[in-house]
Amino acid sequence: MGAPRDIGAFVVWDYVVFAGMLLISAVIGIYYAFAGGGQQTSKDFLMGGRRMTAVPVALSLTASFMSAVTVLGTPSEVYRFGAIFSIFAITYFLVVVLSAEVFLPVFYKLGITSTYEYLELRFNKCVRLCGTVLFIVQTILYTGIVIYAPALALNQVTGFDLWGVVVATGVVCTFYCTMGGLKAVIWTDVFQVGIMVAGFTSVIIKAALIQGGISTIINDASNGGRLNFWNFNPNPLQRHTFWTIIIGGTFTWTSIYGVNQSQVQRYISCKSRFQAKLSLYINLVGLWVILVCSVLCGLALYSRYHDCDPWTAKKVSAPDQLMPYLVLDILQDYPGLPGLFVACAYSGTLSTVSSSINALAAVTMEDLVKPRFPSLSEKSLSWISQGMSVLFGALCIGMAALASLMGALLQAALSIFGMLGGPLMGLFALGILVPFANSIGALGGLLAGFAVSLWVGIGAQLYPPLPERMMPLRLETYGCNSTYNGTNWMTTTEMPFSTSASQVHNIERTPLMDNWYSLSYLYFSTVGTLVTLFVGMLISVSTGGRKQNIDCRFLLTKEDFLSNFDIFKKKKQVLGYKSHPVEDGGTDNPAFNHFELNGTDQSSKINGTRL
Repeated sequence: MGAPRDIGAFVVWDYVVFAGMLLISAVIGIYYAFAGGGQQTSKDFLMGGRRMTAVPVALSLTASFMSAVTVLGTPSEVYRFGAIFSIFAITYFLVVVLSAEVFLPVFYKLGITSTYEYLELRFNKCVRLCGTVLFIVQTILYTGIVIYAPALALNQVTGFDLWGVVVATGVVCTFYCTMGGLKAVIWTDVFQVGIMVAGFTSVIIKAALIQGGISTIINDASNGGRLNFWNFNPNPLQRHTFWTIIIGGTFTWTSIYGVNQSQVQRYISCKSRFQAKLSLYINLVGLWVILVCSVLCGLALYSRYHDCDPWTAKKVSAPDQLMPYLVLDILQDYPGLPGLFVACAYSGTLSTVSSSINALAAVTMEDLVKPRFPSLSEKSLSWISQGMSVLFGALCIGMAALASLMGALLQAALSIFGMLGGPLMGLFALGILVPFANSIGALGGLLAGFAVSLWVGIGAQLYPPLPERMMPLRLETYGCNSTYNGTNWMTTTEMPFSTSASQVHNIERTPLMDNWYSLSYLYFSTVGTLVTLFVGMLISVSTGGRKQNIDCRFLLTKEDFLSNFDIFKKKKQVLGYKSHPVEDGGTDNPAFNHFELNGTDQSSKINGTRL
């Protein structure tokens, strides 16, 4: 264990593996551009023609929110704060159940393309526009960071060419989104989940071999206090405790799984509602697998560096770089494996970016283009959606370039937009769960929720919480027989916070800062959602929301829940997909049944848009 360990560098094979991953993704796009007559209609392009089955959709749902931020971030999170992160397994379960039983039935039976169509059906045009614009801005910002952040971390450790990678990923992504539409996005995601799991497993297996088995890794972790699963401190100011992860995490993630267009668009593209729910439940298994992998990687990191932390010893400049550092450290004798890991991180990026591009195209089409130009033919709509994909792809690469100029600022912008997920979810919950909510209440609630979210969020950015709220665990450097004297760097074992913020540490801390602004970041969404719900209810009741009568299709009814058990009633009919009656409340996909039959005549198949 002699310190300053020599670290491998990238060789030709690593680049080959990485290029292979990009190439296969592009080929899938070309295949779906021509398979089955190509993308005739905008619905084929944006919704996969509503003929997808559960398993690919499930893997795709897993891939899009397990971005490179997960691949690089979660292991270093576990390394610094301990394995309490794995409590998210319970959160994921709650999130999936909520999405499948509350939000999915309503969206599915309405047969909509854009979740924001629902807001117009239930409230009015103005509410819908608010939702749409927010979503577009948030997603473009988010995608820029998702492309840039991992590129930077990998570039600093492996010397992988930064802009080459950013542009390559952006271009390949845009290419297969434009060529193949949602089908290509879903199948490339399936391939990318495979790569992600492969990258993780190679690291875990090799680390276990070097350290002498998983048991050593676990022992090291428990000696270092990394197995801190049971922290039942109810204090909402602690960053991660059992309660913040279960309650806060559930709200934060439901605003992604339940109402975010890029997720909803996927499960609505399934061919029946049963398949859609199934895809969510299978996706839960995928989330668990990736969570277990990344937590194990974090413990392996700790086990390898428990006596010589590369971050405090200034070998890497940010926690995100710990994972690539470990990979080059232990896999340097295997040409191609470091490349596999980089491919794994980028698969995360690609899948997230592609789902964002497709969702942006769908939202723009449904919410901005179609209402303005109702007379467009299907062919031209399909071309416009493809044009939108190219446009948004270019915008996302542009955002990544911006991210490089103002990194810390953009990170702040992103977390502030994370807070906007809360009020949006509150808005949908208001529509789905509260029969007497009206559009005045909805807008009022949304504004109130935003105001509170932004207040907490910006406050927390300006005055970051104190280290005792964050609870970082000790990182040791006594094992590094390093050449410099032991004083100048032992001082940095305190957590280096985002530098922009740490200059304000010497300000007098007011009670407002120590309590309200120190709220765990997982509760930002929760606060936004609850404020939106309560204010919305109050305003709706006081502006006569009780008097309006609302089509029960827009609400969650008890039939929606009971229809889960229809499968047991008519076992025999489910087998013949065509045989069960259409009137039974959305077991078949409404959009699929009534419009699909007259749309696809032979002539449109022959001269389909073959790019």
